Amino acid sequence: MVEKILVVDDADDIRVLLHEVLNMAGYKTLEAANGTEALCIIETESPDLVILDIALPGISGFHVLRQLRKTSEVPVIMLSARTNTVDKVESLELGADDYITKPFKPEELTARVEAILRRSQRLLVKSNELRVTHQTLNGELLIDVAARRVTLSGRNIIVSEIEFRLLLELVANEGKAITYSELLVNVWGTQYKEETNYLHTYVRLLRMKIEPDPKNPRHIVNIPKIGYRFDRTK
Repeated sequence: MVEKILVVDDADDIRVLLHEVLNMAGYKTLEAANGTEALCIIETESPDLVILDIALPGISGFHVLRQLRKTSEVPVIMLSARTNTVDKVESLELGADDYITKPFKPEELTARVEAILRRSQRLLVKSNELRVTHQTLNGELLIDVAARRVTLSGRNIIVSEIEFRLLLELVANEGKAITYSELLVNVWGTQYKEETNYLHTYVRLLRMKIEPDPKNPRHIVNIPKIGYRFDRTK
């Protein structure tokens, strides 16, 4: 099946470029020039991935992403001429899977698209178990792989696809220190092995959802200059 990718950008030349690049890579391309149109297309066409510009007329890309994450976990790559770290971190915190700055190399973009689609089609699980249960400090943490669901003491925990995969990778290696680069490669892909800001942002988001005290984490533990380790109760 050919994957559908929605390109959202108000610049005609960018949409044309992305259309050509993605079509050459074997994808079907959908296009939107503003956020309102993008949300309608996402609802009716169910694309496999969205490439979303931040600076859109009317509602911004951030607003589109915020609305999208209320109902969908479709992978999103933010596209922007802005290079500051604040926008990148905000994109990740809102649930984006990646952030690419303009101008970009077509081969870099297609490589990241392929990596995101590839990881969305596989499970990062070290065993054949479909349910992983851990007794934590604030209750039973249940990860249901088949249902893509995380619960804590019976309460549903809303996590993004990236958060889900990161939590699985940490839990599957319980008690073991996993390096930053290992986590980035295993969860995001080889192209992301230097993107430590991605990892730190998502670890912080996970801690807010499963730690009794996110500022003093007891489960997702930082190993200075090395990586992270998942611990159960202490």
